[in-house]
Amino acid sequence: MNETVPIVLLDGVEKSFGAVRALTGVTLELRAGECLGLVGHNGAGKSTLMNVLSGNLAADTGRIEVAGADITGRLTPQNAAAHGVRCVYQELSLCPNLTVAENARILHPSIAGIGWRGAARRLIGEKLDEVFPGHGISTDDIVGDLSIARRQMVEIARAFAVTTAEARVVILDEPTSSLDAVAAKKLLDHVRHYVKTGGTCVLISHLLGEILGTSDRIAVMRDGGVVALDRASAFDRNSLVKAMGSVADAEQDRSAESVAIRDTAPVVVQAMPKTVETIALAAHKGEVVGLAGLSGQGQTELLVRVFDHASGTKVAGEVALVAGDRQTDGIFPLWSIAENIAIGSLRQFLKGIFLDHAAARRFADGWRGRIGIRTPDIDQPILSLSGGNQQKALFARALGSTAKIIVMDDPMRGVDIGTKQEVYGMIREEAAKGRTFLWYTTEMDELRNCDHVYVFREGAIVADLRRRDMTEERVLHASFRSDA
Repeated sequence: MNETVPIVLLDGVEKSFGAVRALTGVTLELRAGECLGLVGHNGAGKSTLMNVLSGNLAADTGRIEVAGADITGRLTPQNAAAHGVRCVYQELSLCPNLTVAENARILHPSIAGIGWRGAARRLIGEKLDEVFPGHGISTDDIVGDLSIARRQMVEIARAFAVTTAEARVVILDEPTSSLDAVAAKKLLDHVRHYVKTGGTCVLISHLLGEILGTSDRIAVMRDGGVVALDRASAFDRNSLVKAMGSVADAEQDRSAESVAIRDTAPVVVQAMPKTVETIALAAHKGEVVGLAGLSGQGQTELLVRVFDHASGTKVAGEVALVAGDRQTDGIFPLWSIAENIAIGSLRQFLKGIFLDHAAARRFADGWRGRIGIRTPDIDQPILSLSGGNQQKALFARALGSTAKIIVMDDPMRGVDIGTKQEVYGMIREEAAKGRTFLWYTTEMDELRNCDHVYVFREGAIVADLRRRDMTEERVLHASFRSDA
């Protein structure tokens, strides 16, 4: 690792959005042959800092150097790319109406001429094979038809692909948030290979195991500044959590409580995947039911069918949804934060045929405080929030509704560890009051918050695990064909 000449120098970088100071004089260097882990709460400034480096935001003050060249005030996305800075954004930037190959060409304009389409197919196809072997993506697939996990794979492969412009620095903002454990391991292995060959990577993640296991150095951000910076080996999970200002609750063993729910509470959701020879799902009142397995195995489809009260399901009550793909299925991008929260509960604020807007705003503001949405003004547009805070607004919408059944489609994408613990606590509180949760998650640790877990494979439920029987080994074993 070259520790003498930084490939990137950020010196005293500041950025404000109105009265909100997103960056408060950040000084940070990136080194060749190194993965820098970047952690912090939602709204700590991580994505803003990387958006400044990638040219999508202009810093108010501060100096920026890339490979020794001072490009302060001249940094645009095109200029950043020319200097070898690539970014995989938390909110994916692919064009949904174009193919995988056509999206690759957008980032690599040197692919031109009569045979550009074939060259783009080879470029992105070979990189997908390198980073995610067995990915199952065709370069002619329309991006909008792909699952969010496969879209994330395409975005990542496109960033690592090389044409005429060298890829000096690759910024990965929550890159595994929609990937299952197997795909995430493939990516992190590729990151280690990339930095060993001299590349530089910035890894932003709320999964602290990924940060500790992949990074060479770790920077912790809080309130727009870097509050801790050291070798990865100098940190452990507890010290990272402490530096971030979070308090993580110890896991509690609820096995006896989970058994009691199954033995005594009525079934409020029954659902059968559209696959021959499958186990049926049953969720009891007050139960937190986990859906596990590799991504794209039918978990989301089943949740949608429950939400829609579709044929093949029996659902006793109103259902609310917390979407994982918030840009497509969750937020109303032209609405305010308050409107996005209150939309799920409008019937509560009707006075005859009129809507009590003041009551709806008070409701939204109450949930802003309860779930910790970082904003000084809930009348601001929802897109003024960081990705994780947008996700908090979706939780507030669902938990604030009158629905007795909540379906959650990998809902913790981009949510910081402190907020996760708070939301886990809210879920347990609401379950104790009789609410039922169906929770698809790609994070193994989150399954430990569930009373019961069903494992999906190829559209079928192939394992039915009680809490006391749920282990990572059992979930992974059931996720793969025994004859594969």
